[in-house]
Amino acid sequence: MNPNSDISMGIGQKELPPDEGAVFQDLDFEQITTVLQILPALNTGGVERSTVEVAEAIVNAGGRALVVSTGGNMVNEITRVHGVHIKMQVHSKNPFIIYTNIARLVKLIKEHKVDVVHVRSRAPAWSAYFATKQCRKPLVITFHGTYSVSNFFKRKYNAIMTSGDRIIANSRFIAGHMRRIYGVPVNKIRIIPRGVDLLRFDPKKISAERVVALAYKWRLEDGFPVIMLPGRLTRWKGQTLFIDAIKQLDRRDIRCLLVGDSQGRDGYRQELECMVEDLGLGGVVRIVDHCDDMPAAYMLSDIVVSASIDPEAFGRVVIEAQSLGRPVIAAAHGGTKETVIENETGWLVPPNDVGALAKTLEKALNLSPKERTILSQNGMANIRDNFSKETMCAKTLDVYNEVLILSKNFLN
Repeated sequence: MNPNSDISMGIGQKELPPDEGAVFQDLDFEQITTVLQILPALNTGGVERSTVEVAEAIVNAGGRALVVSTGGNMVNEITRVHGVHIKMQVHSKNPFIIYTNIARLVKLIKEHKVDVVHVRSRAPAWSAYFATKQCRKPLVITFHGTYSVSNFFKRKYNAIMTSGDRIIANSRFIAGHMRRIYGVPVNKIRIIPRGVDLLRFDPKKISAERVVALAYKWRLEDGFPVIMLPGRLTRWKGQTLFIDAIKQLDRRDIRCLLVGDSQGRDGYRQELECMVEDLGLGGVVRIVDHCDDMPAAYMLSDIVVSASIDPEAFGRVVIEAQSLGRPVIAAAHGGTKETVIENETGWLVPPNDVGALAKTLEKALNLSPKERTILSQNGMANIRDNFSKETMCAKTLDVYNEVLILSKNFLN
């Protein structure tokens, strides 16, 4: 049995009894008073961004949005959307702290009259699981990655992510992984892809001044096509593969950017810098730090690449790039296969294949203006129709409503 196809046929409202499904579709979110989201930290990233977006949707729907984390540079984003952030050491994998956090969460759930708990990471999931059991509150878990299953203990530790009343998978790939590795029943899984904020990632709202400012900051000359690989500097994101492909491409009339924070991996950054110099690409490839204005960075680029060596659980880069009409090239594995339409919004290349990546880059660079326009329009339509922030948030609120009703029926 193909687990991915099995999931795609059995997910969502159609797995519920007909009478319950109709109730969930018509339910007003205002029936939920308070939702508590828990994640390790609120630093820059896809999980963190989704947390903020869902918190905003909760508030806009008439609920109260609480977020527990150890803190980070996005805490002010929770405040901005009128949510409440509560600091707690939920990032720690220390068994004693995980155990201590159970009582802390129980107290918080009772004091704030929390209706639904939504957890997004393994360490806090252990605390949240036992806290919700004690408080008899429904638990939603988002399964964000494949996680290492190298031994029995790792597998056991990871399995907590399948213990929710409902489990959100951010792609069909992840849903299939959950079924295959952990045997999660289909009727517990809800597939909700991440979404793009179409107001923030709107080409019409990105001024030329913002794009020029980035070009100046990154010392980019006029007249050179720009190829960008965004992503934190970690080996599995495929930066070395990308550099090898640029070398094989053997063109000096392009500029290539590796955009991402090293997050303390200074040794890897130095390795990349030495690789660029050793291959004679010093004038072609540049490594720049984290960018706070990614919409402008995408608009500055002619091609956006995701060359991840390991499968992406979802792959936010390729949907953000498409939303701004940028052609994308991505490795053909993981969740990325669900977001790129071959030859219509971009191209999928075999993972870890330097030659295929170089060949596809050449193809993208040689697009005619008409071909590029069609690709751009297709990409924007793909994201607008299938991967908007609004759709992601609406489906998440549906899950909250679903588990609340099930919980009330159980308690009655």
